[in-house]
Amino acid sequence: MVGRPRHLDDYEQLVREHQVIAFRTAYVITGSAADAEEVVQDAFVKAYRARGRFREGAPFRPWLLAIVANEARNRRRSLARRARFELHPVEERPSADAAPSPEAALLVREQRAQLLAAIDTLGEEQRQAVACRYLLGLSEQETASVLGCRPGTVKSRLSRALANLEGEL
Repeated sequence: MVGRPRHLDDYEQLVREHQVIAFRTAYVITGSAADAEEVVQDAFVKAYRARGRFREGAPFRPWLLAIVANEARNRRRSLARRARFELHPVEERPSADAAPSPEAALLVREQRAQLLAAIDTLGEEQRQAVACRYLLGLSEQETASVLGCRPGTVKSRLSRALANLEGEL
């Protein structure tokens, strides 16, 4: 676009690249698609305004997701509610687009429902750690940034959560 500052084009590209993971992160924390959409919009605006504080050479995604997570927590607190998490892991497709048999599809749905129900029994900190690490596919470092804690804390929360899930499943 003529007359448009280059940094806006660059930032637009970053938004496009990270909007899905930002939304999913916000959704994990708020439990609401509508709240997550607003959180992501607010977070991208805040990140743009704070771009001068971004450390050159540092990875953008953890920095952005920390802003998203803070916005989501603030929104949840301001609404004074604790939403039930309805996490939906990414659907995995068999190779070569082979359709699973009806029995296999039913079994996968039942197993997913059982897993999500078990995750829902975890405490909030453990549930968020599991969601970020395993359902969103974030690294331990990114999970720590999103949750606002140290990587060691993420490891211990995940360890306790997995032990609880093992007992539950």
